[in-house]
Amino acid sequence: MVGAMPAPASDRDLIARHRAGDRRARATLIERYLPLARSLALRYRHSGEPLEDLVQVASLALVKATDRWDPERGTLFSTFAVPTVLGELRRYFRDSTWMVRPPRSVLERTVTVERARQRLVAASGREPAPEELAEALREPPERIAEALKARGARWTLSLERSVVDDSGDPLTLGEQLGSEESGFARAEARVTLEKLLSVLDRRGREVLHLVYAGGLTQAQVGERVGCSQVQVSRMVRGSLAQLSLAAAAV
Repeated sequence: MVGAMPAPASDRDLIARHRAGDRRARATLIERYLPLARSLALRYRHSGEPLEDLVQVASLALVKATDRWDPERGTLFSTFAVPTVLGELRRYFRDSTWMVRPPRSVLERTVTVERARQRLVAASGREPAPEELAEALREPPERIAEALKARGARWTLSLERSVVDDSGDPLTLGEQLGSEESGFARAEARVTLEKLLSVLDRRGREVLHLVYAGGLTQAQVGERVGCSQVQVSRMVRGSLAQLSLAAAAV
């Protein structure tokens, strides 16, 4: 006659064996409660975070609970593990899921508002208005509005995301972004150049204009202003040296 299967070890026995040096006992306890960790992670499956990441956070929290649990205090392991896992999940959302991290006070308020939003959605079956959230949390409406606005900083949007629901000619977010206007740079350079040219006398400005804007040779410029090519060359070098000093002082 085949003997009856031995009863599985209790959570208390596994911890006692683990503390006595049995590594397998600890692994057995963790494996026993992995379904619990996964079920707690599933509560946040609509949060926008990958479920695999949430399960990993919950599983690591279960390991921490295993190492911290003291059965001598009279608390069941499952009773101890649940708040530990939920606390780690909430900490993960608070500290690790923001693309643009708001100030700590706003971040914590955002988490509180989100919990209240979920309760109200579950009760009414619809999204609550900001005024309803403010009333439920007994907070000023402007603080609720700040938290809701900060909530949008948690995730980024793809530039390929359609802004207008028009399959014929969809407008993407990227197409709404402005581009750099080259005319601004030219206008800024012109203003800077005019300011620098003010350090030169009238003849110096005229010579530079004829050489660089008019495209004349130094000999042709000399004929225009009534001096030799050598003098024009000296004026150009002297004027450029003055402009360089003036630019360094800006």
